[in-house]
Amino acid sequence: MNRAVFLDRDGVINRVVLRGGRPYAPTVLEEFEFLPGVREAVHTLRCSGLRVIVVTNQPDVAKGLVRREVVDAMHEKILSVLPIDEIKVCYHVDDDGCECRKPKPGMLLDAAEKWSLNLSMSYMVGDRWRDIEAGRAAGCKTLLVGDGYAERTAKDPDAVVASLFEAAQLIVTSML
Repeated sequence: MNRAVFLDRDGVINRVVLRGGRPYAPTVLEEFEFLPGVREAVHTLRCSGLRVIVVTNQPDVAKGLVRREVVDAMHEKILSVLPIDEIKVCYHVDDDGCECRKPKPGMLLDAAEKWSLNLSMSYMVGDRWRDIEAGRAAGCKTLLVGDGYAERTAKDPDAVVASLFEAAQLIVTSML
């Protein structure tokens, strides 16, 4: 039975840029900074036999606010430091109506097919309502990191944690 932990990128793996209480992805590689405890958390999850897959919306590419090469460089940095199985990216904006943009579960469903994952035994860890809704729509257990943005709040995650490190500890010790 293959299980996975799906991780949002910005606000879970790396710091977000806050403007007016709202989170934004870094737009230059120099702004990309891993959050404390991320390395340990991902290693803990992998050592527990879980696949670790990043699922991230990056609409700033479509909006022309960041070049795709910059996003690719950030992902290369992640892959060079963390034992991640895959990074799935949606470059669309909401108006595109794609199936991959969270809160739709397309990226999770695609990964489940590729890796033969049991989604009901898998987890989605994110810092925004879109992540929690995508995880729920895919049939995963959901963990919300923090809850302090000035935007729509996530409804009924399975757990609220302060960090990815705390999420990893909860997942491997209790398996929710």
